[in-house]
Amino acid sequence: MDFKKTEAAPSTITYNRNEIDQPTENIYEAISVISKRAEQINIEIRKELIEKLEEFATYNDSLEEIFENKEQIEVSKFYERLPKPQALAIQEWLESKIYYRNTSEDNQA
Repeated sequence: MDFKKTEAAPSTITYNRNEIDQPTENIYEAISVISKRAEQINIEIRKELIEKLEEFATYNDSLEEIFENKEQIEVSKFYERLPKPQALAIQEWLESKIYYRNTSEDNQA
């Protein structure tokens, strides 16, 4: 997923509860699905950030020398400005981009 081109809110906003629980008709189930997706998104973003920072990493044996790499700082600032994973997950949920299923209903059938 391209997190850079998302329409998710960059800060906290209030959502309509009825829109959130409409697909499942259960607010707790909807929040559970959204939170699991937010964890997945967080892992993806963290992995991508670490990979980009590794490109600019400079290794030395001296613990006393600290290097400030401007490229690393810019990459970090870019990722700090991205919407939070929960905002991205809520946006995906509202756009019906998250596939989910209730396994307890599958077992009853």
